Amino acid sequence: MSAHLLSAQNPVAALSATQRAVNDPLMPSRWTAADIPDQSGRTVIVTGANSGLGFQTALELARHGAHVVMTVRDIDKGRAAKARIQAEGVSGSLELRRLDLADLDDVERFAADIIADGLPVDVLINNAGVMMPPRSLTRQGHELQFGVNHLAHFVLTARLVDRLAQSRDGRVVTVSSDLHKRGQIHFDDLAGARHYGRMSFYAQSKFANVLFALELDRRLKAAGLPVRSLLAHPGYSATNLQLSGPTGILKLFMRFGNRFLAQDVAMGALNQLYAATAPAAAGGQFIGPDGKGEKNGYPRIVQPIAGASDPDLAKRLWQLSEDLTGVRFIIANSGAAHAL
Repeated sequence: MSAHLLSAQNPVAALSATQRAVNDPLMPSRWTAADIPDQSGRTVIVTGANSGLGFQTALELARHGAHVVMTVRDIDKGRAAKARIQAEGVSGSLELRRLDLADLDDVERFAADIIADGLPVDVLINNAGVMMPPRSLTRQGHELQFGVNHLAHFVLTARLVDRLAQSRDGRVVTVSSDLHKRGQIHFDDLAGARHYGRMSFYAQSKFANVLFALELDRRLKAAGLPVRSLLAHPGYSATNLQLSGPTGILKLFMRFGNRFLAQDVAMGALNQLYAATAPAAAGGQFIGPDGKGEKNGYPRIVQPIAGASDPDLAKRLWQLSEDLTGVRFIIANSGAAHAL
């Protein structure tokens, strides 16, 4: 193993559902979308909101009164998704904005437009992602999964953290995966130029999500800023994510799993909805399903792999993310947070 490869191959044992319930007595045993508090007056940005978990999240938040900014790469698909939500007779409002997370220039443009338009941001849900495609690169030359799933959301959060700090209950919810437990950061081959594996590089990006969100939580708390950074993962939920990236036999396997093994998207979205709305949700928590192997079930606090809580590794990834994106993400003890 390379000396430059920091690994997280020693997982901690997952807590049982009973242990989790004891550790979090305020969480209902079966929290559902019906438990979402009134979101009137709150503005939530959901990346990747035209399908899957993002669509379901946008739908439920709009049902409960939020103003939801739906970010989409394809405007036509976004319009169709927005119309489907509006047809449900939701009490909240919807706004459609284009965002291509595979292009950091577009992330910068999107964030600048949000700020220029004076739009408040109470919750940022870093939901969008790509899963196990053939090796490909973002516009800036980063491996696609790492670039979209981590770097783009790193920049988006950095650019909007000032706006989140102005909210009375600002939250950043970063959507990871249970597959983060197989992840490691390939510091000496980050783009997979020498060796690329679809699953290993997907796991890398999801591991990066956890490192980032927990480090963000530490920095926000140290600065005394009233913003919560939380994690969520959907377990094994049937969405088009499993079908849009994989090809060949892997895609057939994913199609079989979605049909016969996965829980539906409404259940999978509960974890990020809890993180985004529940009054008891606290910064640094990781919300996932309470079922066996965290594959399905109702929201509970779950544990990341041990290496994901390593502050030194997280700081190294943070610095690397700044270097790769050219964005300095500063959270100062003065109570200010900004990006340069």
